Amino acid sequence: MSTNDSPEEQGGAGRPPELPKAPKAAETPKAAETPETPETPEPPKSPESLRPPQSSEPPQSPQPPQSPEPQEPSEPSKEVPGQPEETGRQRLAAGLWPPRVSRAQLIVALLLFVLGLGLAIQVRSNSDSSALRGARQEDLVRILDELDGRTKRLEDEKQRLEDQRKELESSSNQAEEARRQTVEKERQLGILAGTVAAQGPGITLKITDPTGQVQSDQLLDTLQELRAAGAEAIQINGVRIVAGSYFSDENGGVAIDGKKITQPYEFKVIGKPQDLEPALNIPGGVVQTLEKEQATVAVTRSAKIVVDALRAAKQPDYARSSS
Repeated sequence: MSTNDSPEEQGGAGRPPELPKAPKAAETPKAAETPETPETPEPPKSPESLRPPQSSEPPQSPQPPQSPEPQEPSEPSKEVPGQPEETGRQRLAAGLWPPRVSRAQLIVALLLFVLGLGLAIQVRSNSDSSALRGARQEDLVRILDELDGRTKRLEDEKQRLEDQRKELESSSNQAEEARRQTVEKERQLGILAGTVAAQGPGITLKITDPTGQVQSDQLLDTLQELRAAGAEAIQINGVRIVAGSYFSDENGGVAIDGKKITQPYEFKVIGKPQDLEPALNIPGGVVQTLEKEQATVAVTRSAKIVVDALRAAKQPDYARSSS
């Protein structure tokens, strides 16, 4: 028995130890391939086969964070919390500014601007002339008379100044002539300033207002109309009218330069009666405006009107003669 066992033992001892363990090493890859066997059968196409295979391999579990799918929620995260969606007005403003203007569009815009400017000037000139074009014949005659009167007064003033210059040049005693002209100029300026009484031809305007509807602005319009017609000296109810006179409404009447006057309002005006009276009686003028307020207006021409109300000469505080 020992002899029989010895050769086996010797034979077993003479073999390398890896030979009986070789099939065991071949079994290890089979054990690793066993989980892949359920993926191979394809014939049964059941609804369960359409599902993604669930593998129990540990290396496949960390794959979801490596896939590009987590990048999709990053896009809405930039839009929602960061900035709201743009409205239609914002998109329109973004499309209009900054402007994208080509050279052709710029030339067309310049031509349209020049055309619009020419049309505006043409319309303005037509509107200015249409005021006289639509006026009545009586108004046109009055306007021409006023222009003629102003032209005549300017020509008379020019002639008077030329005569004074000639007298100064031809007079033997130029100093005396200059003194005489200075006194005459002072008298004229005194009449305009209201410090000297005046007399001459003119009209008397009397306004009776029983209802008390006539106010200071209407009296001021009457005064301006008289001045435009060539009035040189005006007195209203004992108050001398000068360049700085002002009107204001008071309880039960009107105040001129702070002095209250009551109706009837009487204007004493020195000037050319042929110009003063038509200026008041024109259609739509002072007389018709006052009559609409239920006031009675009476205009009387006179060859001699006396304006004797005076204003105290005010000495200027700072202005001094430069001559």
